[in-house]
Amino acid sequence: MKRIILIGYMGAGKTTIGKALSKRLNLMFYDLDWYIESRMHKTVAEIFASEGEEGFREIEYNMLHEVAEFENVVVSCGGGTPCFFDNMDYLNAQGATVYLKASPEVLTSHLKMGKVVRPLIAGKSDEELRQFIMESLAKREPYYSHARHILDVNLLDCLKKINESVDEVCKLLGEG
Repeated sequence: MKRIILIGYMGAGKTTIGKALSKRLNLMFYDLDWYIESRMHKTVAEIFASEGEEGFREIEYNMLHEVAEFENVVVSCGGGTPCFFDNMDYLNAQGATVYLKASPEVLTSHLKMGKVVRPLIAGKSDEELRQFIMESLAKREPYYSHARHILDVNLLDCLKKINESVDEVCKLLGEG
């Protein structure tokens, strides 16, 4: 039975690496945000709009406790998931946690392209986005750093580098 749980800031590549890793290891892949959307029949943005962040975090907590009980999976968590309730301790108890670590500059460049679909950053200018990432990453880093494994993913700009990162995760986990 395997559970590999990817954490890190939004835009770090958790879904991209998670999909490739699950394919490589022949495991099911679950993106926690997608799971929440399918179970709640609403987008994360709609949940944020109707329930606020606190309401979303409660839903996320409950859905996390479902997904993290599945066997033979790779789970990609939302960027804030480890930072609320006892989620980081729970994740470490459930499986092999891997923090995909990227610099604020790299995260800013990744997220500039997708601001409209991410409720926490929608409507921010590029400079506001960079400042927001720096401030929130500083708050989240103490949670992320409790992952069992840390992988620098600053350069995920092509398929070759994504595959190299998957290779590194496999090595960290003793999978190859």
